[in-house]
Amino acid sequence: MQSEKITFPGAAGHRLAARLDLPADGKPIAYALFAHCFTCGKDLRAAVNISRALTGQRIGVLRFDFTGLGESEGDFAETNFSSNVADLLAAARFLESEYAPPAILLGHSLGGTAILQAAVDLPSVKAVITINAPAEPGYMTHLLVGKNEEMAAQGQVQIRLGGRTFPVTQQLLDDLDGAKMEATIRNLRKPLLVCHAPRDNTVGIDNAGVIFQAARHPKSFLSLDQADHLLSNEEDSLYVGTVAGAWARKYVGGLLPDAEKPALSADAQVVVRTDREHYSTAILANGHPLVADEPLSAGGTDTGPTPYDLLLAGLGACTSITLRMYADRKGWPLEAIVVHLNHSKIHASDCEECESASGKIDRIQREIELIGDVDDEQRARLLEIADKCPVHRTLHSEISIKTRLRERKYT
Repeated sequence: MQSEKITFPGAAGHRLAARLDLPADGKPIAYALFAHCFTCGKDLRAAVNISRALTGQRIGVLRFDFTGLGESEGDFAETNFSSNVADLLAAARFLESEYAPPAILLGHSLGGTAILQAAVDLPSVKAVITINAPAEPGYMTHLLVGKNEEMAAQGQVQIRLGGRTFPVTQQLLDDLDGAKMEATIRNLRKPLLVCHAPRDNTVGIDNAGVIFQAARHPKSFLSLDQADHLLSNEEDSLYVGTVAGAWARKYVGGLLPDAEKPALSADAQVVVRTDREHYSTAILANGHPLVADEPLSAGGTDTGPTPYDLLLAGLGACTSITLRMYADRKGWPLEAIVVHLNHSKIHASDCEECESASGKIDRIQREIELIGDVDDEQRARLLEIADKCPVHRTLHSEISIKTRLRERKYT
């Protein structure tokens, strides 16, 4: 994904650090605003993975550090639940002024509770997604068990989360306790997806039940099965992002005005971008998102097919589509076509029909399964037609590939 470092003014005037994540071509169909968990930050691995999965579905994501956290200015001890909601609204205003109004709100843990509150004041939002979120902000006070005397004496206590120590003040507790969410959720009147891990030991699954019951339709629930509260397992966070993106697109598809909808130029039908994710590569093929990668054995992360897999897929798709068109034109009773392909490198000396006599050559084995009541003569003709599919002919013809460097437009 394309990721840009930006800053914007928070509700209290502090500069808040953010990342704007975009699809490979930089042209999302909609924008999402992501709120991280209590004391976490925009660079939490789970947040990055969720954002990556969303951008793969052409959804841009703004994730930022709340006041006093990560790279943002301000004092965390002076913040509370209300100030976090205010920062979210400030982020939404920035997104609207510089790009487009947020159509999706996502929030993890207490960030999920905050987006439920913020959504009330954001008419542009068409879909809301909570992830392991407490039903009431005051639920987080369980982190302070046994510290009541210290709080009474000093007005604040230190808690340790994620290997870091944070100050928690009495005003934060009072603000958390004062935020009553049930009425807010009931009057949300926006599509809601509640994602929660049954084994979450930080925010129990019963919180998801309360949120879900309070919300009105349309609403959906996604069980995160073996996941922990922070979605530490990469598979869990990518799963959340993938499902959430697919769910949200139902409500935001085609949301941008026609003038702002992504359109690839005639000389750029495919856009491919590889960042630092161990070869995981985002592909936009005429606006349709795909993923390519390398297997673990080659140092990749195995998040998608290899480039050669995609090459075979292109040949296979072209073959089956060509046969479908031909059979339809002839009126033959061909029900389906299944193409099996395999790629390998072989010694030229092992290929009797090849011109090369030395070194290695590429071999593609293609096996075609014809389903339907077609006779032997029709089957033989379809086999001939398979070799006439455009991609097959391209692979056998002389190809001119011209490469140039494009001027740098973004970081």
